[in-house]
Parts: sequence; structure tokens; C-alpha cells
Amino acid sequence: MKKVTKARIFKKRNIIIAMIIIVLVAIRIALPYVALHYANKSLANLKSLYGHIEDIDIALYRGAYKIKGIYINKKDSVSGKQTKFFKSDIIDLSVEWSALFKKRLVGELVFDRPLLIFTKDKTEPKDIQKDSSDWKSLLDGFMPLKVNRFEIKEGIIKYVDQNSKPAVDIQMDNTYVLAQNLSSVVDSTLLPSTVFATSNVYGGRLQFNMKLNALKDQPTFDLNADLKNVQLVKLNEFFQAYANFDVNKGTMELYTEIAAKGGQFVGYVKPIIKNLDVLGKEDRKDSFWQKAWESLVGTTAVIVRNPTKKQVATKLPLSGSFDKTKINTWYAIIVLLRNAFIKALQPAIDAEINIQSLNKEIEDEKKKGFLKKVFNGKSKEEKKEEKSKRQEERKNK
Repeated sequence: MKKVTKARIFKKRNIIIAMIIIVLVAIRIALPYVALHYANKSLANLKSLYGHIEDIDIALYRGAYKIKGIYINKKDSVSGKQTKFFKSDIIDLSVEWSALFKKRLVGELVFDRPLLIFTKDKTEPKDIQKDSSDWKSLLDGFMPLKVNRFEIKEGIIKYVDQNSKPAVDIQMDNTYVLAQNLSSVVDSTLLPSTVFATSNVYGGRLQFNMKLNALKDQPTFDLNADLKNVQLVKLNEFFQAYANFDVNKGTMELYTEIAAKGGQFVGYVKPIIKNLDVLGKEDRKDSFWQKAWESLVGTTAVIVRNPTKKQVATKLPLSGSFDKTKINTWYAIIVLLRNAFIKALQPAIDAEINIQSLNKEIEDEKKKGFLKKVFNGKSKEEKKEEKSKRQEERKNK
């Protein structure tokens, strides 16, 4: 009897184990379909966006899943018209295993061949805020963990304006982005996170480097970027639409440094255009006024061009807060003339902007404020405000 009882118990145990395995296998098989249905339902119910996913693969052994064939369009809430916004062949969402050794549970995202399209249209600020809110809630739904690392491979970023004449459709392609330590898993410096990016831009190459603190409420970063050897002829639709001239020859370079902390920022943008030719044989069929305008642009470029380096160049300093930017136009004009008649501007990053230089800028502003108090110096805006207050007080009396 005891042998029979043991055999029955053993048999029942095996049946239970087998049932558990069958249930787990069934769940594993059904899970991608359930996840796909839930994800597509979430995408369809967004107010300002609409999207769809072709397939989802789940890899439980590495705590990851892949979204395949996703697209997201902007949706007009009134007309229902959709505009292409984002798509990607594959998005890989997973646990970042290396962070577990530092006792942190965070995630990582890898985008394969994504496309992001910025379309110019008549958008109200409240609509932009709504789009951003929908986009954030969507990402939070897909990745419940805090993202510590993301990577973009072979990305394309486009700018489209169908209402301009001619229509503008320009892009950066073969874009690579690597952002690391966004959740400050390794927190050893003021700027623990890093972003590195490269991209092809019409025969030219963009390189971008940034250190930042992604956990700060106010933007805190130190970046530098350079864009070299862009073929201006390939951007003619942009020039025709927004400046009413085209280019027959020339290349562009752009150098910039910006640092931000405590709501303040300081930096510069340094554009350099080499071997520019605006008016040529290709413009014979243009109208008289078109030729006159292009001739004016070309002549001006020749006047302010450095004769040795054949370049038109300037440096535009930027500073202030993100609500109120100060642009030193006079300095840019002086540098433009200096490049033309005295010494050519160097085509390189100047390595003069960082968090320390921003601290100095803030200190200088504080000193200026102190001197204003001592000498009762006030800006035009402050004087206007005081004048309007006095007028209001007189009316009330």
C-alpha cells in the first residue's frame, strides 16, 4: 500500500509540474500577442499622436523585448489628418545588466534605423505641450524602468516644410547617438552623464559631445559641436524658400560651445562659409529682380570675404537665461569685419566655454547689478516698468 501511495504522489507531482510548465509555455507564447494588442491599443488612444506596431518579440532570459516596425504620426484633433513624425525598424528595450553590479535597476534603449521628422506647421504652444506630454507618457508606458543608456544606430532626422516655395525637405542621415549614465548610476562628478553623436549632412560631417547632469531640474550641461564641409549647393531649396537666392558653389562649417547651469547659459556659434559663389551661369533665366538680389548678396559676400582664406566668417556670442537670450550682434559684426580685413577666423572650436566660464559670467552679472544699485543705473525695460507704475498711481489718485 505504501508503494502505491508513493507512486500516486509521484505521479500527481509530475502532473502538476507538467501543468505548470504547460501554463508557463502558454503564457510565454501568448505574451507577445497580448503585449502587441495592449501597445497598439495605447497608441490608437492617444489624443495628439497615432501609431502602430507590427510585432513584439520578448526575451525573458535577458529581461528585454523588441518592438518591430513601429510608426507614430502627429494627429490633428479637429480634422483627424495625420503627419509623419517617427518610425523605427526595431526598438530594443532591456535591463542594463552592468548597472545591477552597482545595485541599480535601470533600463537601456537601442533604436535601429529610426526616422524623426520635424514638420513646420501652424502649431500653437498648447498643442506642442500636449504632444510632448503624450510622447512622454508613451515612452513611460513602453519602458517602466528609468533609462540610463540609449543608443541610436543609422538614424535619419528630417525637416519638412510643404508650404514653402519651393517645398523644403532636408535631412541628416547615418546618425549615431550614444547617451550613457543618464540616471547617474556612476555619480562622481558635476556632469556624470555623456552624449556623443555623429551624422552626415550633405557631404559634411557633424560631431557632437556633451557632458550633463540629466537629473537636475534646470538644464546643466557643457557641450561642443562642429559641422564641417557641408556642400551648400545641396541646400538650395532651403535658401530659395527662406532667403530667395541659390548657391552655385561653396561649403559651410559651424563651430559651437555652450554651457548651462542654474537657469543661465553662455556660449557662441561660429559659422564659416568658404568659396561662396551666388551668381553664375545657372542664373541666366532668372528674373531681373532675382538677379539684382543675388548680385547684392554675392557682392556683399565678396566685400566681407577674407582674400587669403576665401571665407566669410563671424562669431556670435550667446548668453542669458532660457527665457531671455542675449545676442551680441555688434560683436558678431566686428568679428565679421576683422575676418575680412585683418585676420582670418580659425575654423575650429575655441575651447573657451565651460561650467567655470559660466560661473564667471554669473558673477560678472551680479557685479553689474551691484554697480547699477550704487549708481542707480537701470535698463530700458526697468525704466519702462517704473514709468507705467507711476502713470497707474496718478490715475488711481
